[in-house]
Amino acid sequence: MFRDLREESGKTLETVSKETGVPRATLGKLETAELKRIRADQLDALAGLYEFDDDTWATVQQLAKDSAERGWWAQYKDLYGRGDLPSFEVESSFIRVYESQVVPGLLQTSEYTRAVFTGTSAFTEDKIARHMDGRRERQAILEREHPPEYAAVLDESALRRVAGSPEVMHDQLLHLVELARRPRVSIHVLPFEAGMHGATLGSFQIMDFPETTDPSIGFSETPTSLVFVEERDDMRRMDSMWREAHSASLTANQSIEFLERAIEFLGDKS
Repeated sequence: MFRDLREESGKTLETVSKETGVPRATLGKLETAELKRIRADQLDALAGLYEFDDDTWATVQQLAKDSAERGWWAQYKDLYGRGDLPSFEVESSFIRVYESQVVPGLLQTSEYTRAVFTGTSAFTEDKIARHMDGRRERQAILEREHPPEYAAVLDESALRRVAGSPEVMHDQLLHLVELARRPRVSIHVLPFEAGMHGATLGSFQIMDFPETTDPSIGFSETPTSLVFVEERDDMRRMDSMWREAHSASLTANQSIEFLERAIEFLGDKS
């Protein structure tokens, strides 16, 4: 269908990509029915370019809805919109994270999550409960029989800033140590003494997929929006930033030792 629409418009893949912001590789796989996922904003851009009639738009919307509702995230549209982030994580084979302020969501304990969201007046109690439930659902991918590989670079500040209480932080650090000892999880602490590094501009996540032809996707979050990155040059830059931060970090074993010392310190304080 999408190839027919493009050919009828007389446009090339390159032209459609420039006019909609949808990567050429994504368009190509969409036209050959190889694409497993497409973001809602990308569908909207294509609908505008091709000027979908009512029947075509209804068909596309139903396909997108059917795809999204196959996952648990369909119940959490108030948190994840149409489910882009959880759907990408579920399909990922390798997830890389750099986090500068807080423990990454997939590694958080429930009480730590609560502390993060109660640290601001922006969320009601009901909304906090929704975020806690949604985060637990996301975390299930690390409990699968064949989980994705997960590598996190955590700035020391994310581990020093107490969330909720020393007891909550103590339990969170214990949880990190337990996770760090799993075969497909690696946690690397980026200590203060490392100084400036390649990822100083902010936190982000990179998701790689099993098919080598399936492009990686980057993700970052602002106070008001979720941002996804797919363009090759942008992904190359994001990959470089993560690798630089990783290179400046402690080894996996050194990081576990760091966490254990932090746990002892909190134990003395509580």
